[in-house]
Amino acid sequence: MRLVLARLLLRQLPGQPLAQVLVTLGISFMAADFCLFVWGGDPINVTTPDILAGSVHAGPAVFPLYRLAVIGIAMVIALGLWLLLDRTRLGAMIRAGVDDPDMARVVGIRVSQLFTIVFALGAGLAAFAGIIGAPILSVYPGLDQDMLPLALVVVILGGSGSLLGSFVGSIIVGFIYNFGQALFPELAYFVLFLPMLLVLLLRPQGLFGRFVP
Repeated sequence: MRLVLARLLLRQLPGQPLAQVLVTLGISFMAADFCLFVWGGDPINVTTPDILAGSVHAGPAVFPLYRLAVIGIAMVIALGLWLLLDRTRLGAMIRAGVDDPDMARVVGIRVSQLFTIVFALGAGLAAFAGIIGAPILSVYPGLDQDMLPLALVVVILGGSGSLLGSFVGSIIVGFIYNFGQALFPELAYFVLFLPMLLVLLLRPQGLFGRFVP
């Protein structure tokens, strides 16, 4: 399904990131309604695996073992993506296709096929994130709409196309959003979107994004 979406829709909108975002957003709305029609709207609680059901004590602090495992998995995936993009021939091809797709095609890189693979990889990682996050958040209609604003803020803060920016932006957003909900619950979204507004005003390319004149 992801490959079909990338080939039939996104390929028709090359170099139009806003249009691509709107198309994928519309598809997500339709998919959410289809899931609601087929499976209903009752929340699904996913149990934590028994092997990770305990907690770790560090002085007065207590850390759920499953959350530590999720953090560890996320760090391994981040490291793997960095190695893929910066240390492999495939990563060099991806960077060349993003920086100068016309020149990449001249040297024999199949840019459209490459971007289809990248899109499928990103969708697969998003699905995997949903699987490992289900025991923490549970599964309910509208969960995707709760996560989309957070993902948007992460990309804008870190900078589009920057893996380091996504890593740093996700940490910043995680701290800001959780502390905002705890200290100012009625202003949680204001606290979340204020840094994004400041970044858009002062550094539109994001903290680690490259400036494109």
